[in-house]
Amino acid sequence: MENKRALTVYFSDGSKLSLDFPRQAPNEHAAAVKVDELLKKRHLLVEADGAMLLIPFENVKYLQVYPAPSLPGLDCIKGASIVD
Repeated sequence: MENKRALTVYFSDGSKLSLDFPRQAPNEHAAAVKVDELLKKRHLLVEADGAMLLIPFENVKYLQVYPAPSLPGLDCIKGASIVD
């Protein structure tokens, strides 16, 4: 199960989309490069169930990724808890 990943996209209108998928990058460095490219492109492309989803960041409130990836070279607050 260590290759299993999950992503929930929370949209500005209050809806959400949850996805599960296998590991996409062979190592932590490659994952960091992919995240950096994703942030520059300002949209997320997902192939799910044979269809392509294009999710523009302008419609996204935030993304939740599990498990939290280790992203060398990208600054990230670690050990945080969500407080309502």
